[in-house]
Amino acid sequence: MNNVRVPRPLIILVGALFSSYLLVLAFYALPKGYTDADGTVYVAAAIFVVAMTAVLVPSSKPRMPVWLAAFAMAIAIILPLIVSAGLDPNREGGNGYSTWYVAGVGVLMTATAVRGRPGFAWVGIGVLVLHTILWAGPGALAAIGVIGSASWVGVAHLLTNALAKAVRDSQRFAIAERSAAEWQAAQEAHLNERQFRIGQTTVMAMPMLRTIQQSGGDLTAAQRAECLHLEGAIRDEIRGRRLLNDAVREQVMLARRRGTTVTLLDEGGIDDLEPPELDRVLDALADALRRTNADKVIARTVPEGSDIAVTVVGLRSSDDGSASLLGDSLDDDEVELWLEIPRTAEPKPDE
Repeated sequence: MNNVRVPRPLIILVGALFSSYLLVLAFYALPKGYTDADGTVYVAAAIFVVAMTAVLVPSSKPRMPVWLAAFAMAIAIILPLIVSAGLDPNREGGNGYSTWYVAGVGVLMTATAVRGRPGFAWVGIGVLVLHTILWAGPGALAAIGVIGSASWVGVAHLLTNALAKAVRDSQRFAIAERSAAEWQAAQEAHLNERQFRIGQTTVMAMPMLRTIQQSGGDLTAAQRAECLHLEGAIRDEIRGRRLLNDAVREQVMLARRRGTTVTLLDEGGIDDLEPPELDRVLDALADALRRTNADKVIARTVPEGSDIAVTVVGLRSSDDGSASLLGDSLDDDEVELWLEIPRTAEPKPDE
């Protein structure tokens, strides 16, 4: 569902038009009932325009800075003092539109609440209420519109909180949706991986399984050795993962048939390689397996962050095998092959 947003220029336009309407009321009331000089009204109107302009001017962040909220609150406190100084609270018939400042404070504090500073807005309204009670008594709260101004701020506060909660809920739902999508993708990847491995295992093992079935389990020594080689190949499909392609599979099987013990360990270090780079790495691994005469070969991926993708170590036993039976083979093995396959192709030297 698409989010419906009210354009910010429209909000600014509405606030500017309403503020202008209040100024019209202020100037309309000039000839009526001011006991002091009319200049105070012009001063009040000027500071009101400055405050509303500062509050309505768009910024990069929807929430207004603290200094601006404090400035708007200060104007809301000063405005009633300036305008009411020229009015008579006991005037017969009331002051009419001369009390425009009440609506002005309401609009200014409503804008402050909408822009994320409701605390400052309520302080400004609270001072307006207190000033009105001291100036004209509690009965003037409804007569000159103080209750209405406070209601505007209350509605703005509630709507702002509701919208903020809706935004937070929307963000949480979006995060949950992304997590669910990632989980589903991971499960599908695991399922595809399992199906692929099962397919590879079936292709490798099916001929030997048919042989076992046809012979009733009576296998020759060569066939039993081939079963062991197939077991190692199936183990490679589980532990070798991306270290395997057709060339590597072929060379691993040929090495095992020569009597070489081959171990492939993919620990996720090459998962981020692009197909061309991965093919280059695996071709280098297959070539190393083809050329080595080591008794044991271990190929292992290197964790991400290294310049090396795969390390290949070939060991040759230096005795007749008795050390291996005693558990001391690692100390007596000689390194016949040491190869580090880089993650990226090395640049060719200039001819």
